[in-house]
Amino acid sequence: MSYKIVVDSCGELPEKLKKDRHFETVSLEIFVDDYHIVDDETFNQVEFLRRVAQSPNCPKSTCPSPERYMEAFDCEAEHVYAVTLSSQLSGSYNSAELGKNLYLEEKGEKKIHVFDSKSASVGETVIAMKIQEYEEAKLKFEDIIEKVNTFITELNTSFVLETLETLRKNGRLSNIKAFVASALNIKPVMAGTSEGTICQIGQARGMVKAVDKMIVDLISKTKRPQEKILAIAHCNCPKRAEETVEKIKKLAQFKEIFVVDTAGISSMYANDGGIIIVA
Repeated sequence: MSYKIVVDSCGELPEKLKKDRHFETVSLEIFVDDYHIVDDETFNQVEFLRRVAQSPNCPKSTCPSPERYMEAFDCEAEHVYAVTLSSQLSGSYNSAELGKNLYLEEKGEKKIHVFDSKSASVGETVIAMKIQEYEEAKLKFEDIIEKVNTFITELNTSFVLETLETLRKNGRLSNIKAFVASALNIKPVMAGTSEGTICQIGQARGMVKAVDKMIVDLISKTKRPQEKILAIAHCNCPKRAEETVEKIKKLAQFKEIFVVDTAGISSMYANDGGIIIVA
């Protein structure tokens, strides 16, 4: 049975999946003031971070259009899946659903399912990898949907930010709180909720302690780690990502660990020095 997995560009694909014919990425777009960026292979992280640092305004993003999703669904594959950024954080999920409905109205019946990742970044990636695992095991379309939805409920997403500037610029943190946190070198430890929103689960003085706290919390919430893939996305901090991998290996055994650099949308959320872990 042929299949295709469509992932919006907040989900960073490792190189092997970028080359896999079963995968396609649909791009979100970003605006830093009047500067327009397409979140695809042309994304320049260094230039983006420079512009974000210089701008007094928070960068904004737009999701792929329903027509773009419809185009991705229009393929020879018998089973088509889409994995999107949390519907609580973006309109990408709703756009994909509209694209699915447009396809069915104009092209006729086809097995298409859109998954709300209730996560972001490499959270989307590990969901896409789970879909492929079940497809390669020749499971039925309906069974894959059920099993992947269960997998999503067990997924844990956590991140630590080096800078609070994005939170300050988008109004989620007052100037005073941001200034005090910066002066005291306080780093918030954030996590995704079961609904797909973001909450703060702790804080620590300095990135090292904050990342340690994030690791311990994530591992404590992860069931059967030996059966799972752990994914790390970092924004311009490869050494921090490497150190995080080594710390995790000392505390738990995972089936696989992979690391990617953040693409456009994840770089917008994480900002320079941010790190995201999903298991």
